[in-house]
Amino acid sequence: MSGIAVELDDVHKSFGKTPIIRGARLQVPEGERYAIIGPNGAGKTTLFNLISGRFAPSSGDIRLKGESIVGLKPFEINRRGLSRSFQITNIFPRLSVFENLRCAVLWSLGYRYSFWDRLGRLKDARAGAESVLEQTGLAARRNTLAGLLPYAEQRALEIGITVAGGAEVILLDEPTAGMSRSESDAAVELIRKVTAGKTLLMVEHDMSVVFGLADRIAVVVYGEVIACDTPANVRNNPAVQEAYLGARVAKLNAR
Repeated sequence: MSGIAVELDDVHKSFGKTPIIRGARLQVPEGERYAIIGPNGAGKTTLFNLISGRFAPSSGDIRLKGESIVGLKPFEINRRGLSRSFQITNIFPRLSVFENLRCAVLWSLGYRYSFWDRLGRLKDARAGAESVLEQTGLAARRNTLAGLLPYAEQRALEIGITVAGGAEVILLDEPTAGMSRSESDAAVELIRKVTAGKTLLMVEHDMSVVFGLADRIAVVVYGEVIACDTPANVRNNPAVQEAYLGARVAKLNAR
């Protein structure tokens, strides 16, 4: 039986006097694909920032594979097997596609800041980068500067960088934002392929992507997880329909 990869236990986050996350609870089993959805301003990206260590929760606990990661820095959480992408493409634009991927592979193989190691001699790093090149479909672009890639290929490269280090838990923040339908379809197939056997947690606004990828969907409204279920059950959940139709907001305003 698989364990729990990521767990949020009564997590709160306030900025000053403004509460953003209000007692979020969520369990993501190992090897499953979860999507986090919700109206704009619901706190989805804040949850990602809490899980990945960019923010510390005001209270509550966050566990990665059963161990608390509250207070750890992002790189420390990454070393424990969690990697994430961002809404805004985050690559090295002046390095080639291959060099971007090799950078991502190096640390996971145990290489540190060593001035006497020549990168060209590191066969395992090269092999790892080559493998991800093939997985992402970017082999033909290996020597292209990353900053010159079309947008969709830059996003594919970032997904490749996210998985290149071998992390078991992958967080993708709006991986298909700004893409055309055909580009989104290709991104879905890429994500499905490179996260096979891994735990995936993603924030995504495109419902066709969500329903095409997720095993379960967690719905966040006003910083709370109001539902977490299969795509079919979430689609028919009255509380979710209410949140997206704005009825909840109307009721709050009427009080």
